[in-house]
Amino acid sequence: MTTSWQEFEKVAPRIAEIFRRRHAATGNLCFLGTLRPDGYPRICPMEPRFFEDRLWISGMPDTAKFRDLDRDPRFTLHTATVDTHVSDGDAKVWGTVENVQDPDLHARFADDLFAQTGFDLRGRTFDRFLGARLVGASAVEVGGGHLDITMWREGGVETVVRKH
Repeated sequence: MTTSWQEFEKVAPRIAEIFRRRHAATGNLCFLGTLRPDGYPRICPMEPRFFEDRLWISGMPDTAKFRDLDRDPRFTLHTATVDTHVSDGDAKVWGTVENVQDPDLHARFADDLFAQTGFDLRGRTFDRFLGARLVGASAVEVGGGHLDITMWREGGVETVVRKH
């Protein structure tokens, strides 16, 4: 089952907006959490991309993070927070990935990536092209003397907890 970003924006608009804003502000840098074979967590910097209304977790082939996801498709993705006061907020999403093997989709993605960044993957075969299926998300915002924690779980609506 896929999760379109537009569907996510409808059920979790506040988190989606913070995630998009922080993702863009850091040049698309996020931190990917996976599970190592021994069960311990692994954190890796990466640049997930939005393409055709979906969040994609892509990167160099034959890396530990992708072997982790082959074995266990669960992940978490956290926006890169560079401000200790979190004045612009931060967000994380989590769920599972599915490897989408569609050569036409891969070609469109490579064309779009080249047009946006100049990085040329055109004509290459993608052994892993991981689409995110979101099952949960959260975000924090600090301001006005309080901290707002916004949470969402699949099948539910956003809820906000305010801490003073």
